[in-house]
Amino acid sequence: MPSPTAPRGSYFEAIDDHRYKPTPHASGAWDTDEQHFSPLGGLIAHAIDRHRAGRPDEGLLLSRISYDILGRLALDECEIRVETVRPGRTIELVEAVVQIAGRPVVRARAWFLAALDTTEVAGGPEDRLTPPESLTPWRISDVWPGGYVASVDVRPVAPPLPGRTTAWISTPLELVGGVPVGPVASYLTLVDTANGIAARQPPGTWMFPNIDLTVHLHRQPRGAWTGLDTTVTFGPTGQGLTSTVLHDIDGPVGHASQILTVRPLP
Repeated sequence: MPSPTAPRGSYFEAIDDHRYKPTPHASGAWDTDEQHFSPLGGLIAHAIDRHRAGRPDEGLLLSRISYDILGRLALDECEIRVETVRPGRTIELVEAVVQIAGRPVVRARAWFLAALDTTEVAGGPEDRLTPPESLTPWRISDVWPGGYVASVDVRPVAPPLPGRTTAWISTPLELVGGVPVGPVASYLTLVDTANGIAARQPPGTWMFPNIDLTVHLHRQPRGAWTGLDTTVTFGPTGQGLTSTVLHDIDGPVGHASQILTVRPLP
């Protein structure tokens, strides 16, 4: 449960059907005048949900969403436009574009697949993480600045290591003030945090921001906690990779990947 001193409020306020204003809680870790991508990723998923809500329910489930970060995410009003690229009754592709100050800054594509009963053949790793309620919170704000980082409750399963951390994350904040948000969008709101929980180098010495995020889901997540079993690798030529097994309270739900641009600070 959130502590009595946990922040209250939301990451965004809705201006109209397509425009949103970020609050200080959405401010970034690399630059507090920018948005942290994690809540913006959840907002994009929410905008996609709203786009699809006006049509008959075909029983399709979000199975992959990929985000490409095209430019600086200023802590300013953003507009999200969504269109269906490939309609279908069993497979559908939807695209969302985020603009800030009239310039595209994020392009996302989401694949929805038919929901079928495959219980008979379901299988895969079933390891469950230690429940978050029994774990001690970690003051990740001692490592990273920004309103977003200050807003989250991070509970490592074991002491965090450079390049390797498994942790639960939750937030007491709403994604959009006063607006109901679906469980998958709420879950995705916290996934981009993965690159920050297992930093290989101190962020005051090296930069390693991600320029994308791709999430694959083999099961729809539920609950208020996002589990991140994360490994970070730096290559020898300025590229890095953050790889995460995603969990909810019932076990693994999918994977996330983030490509990094690694560079020393001047």
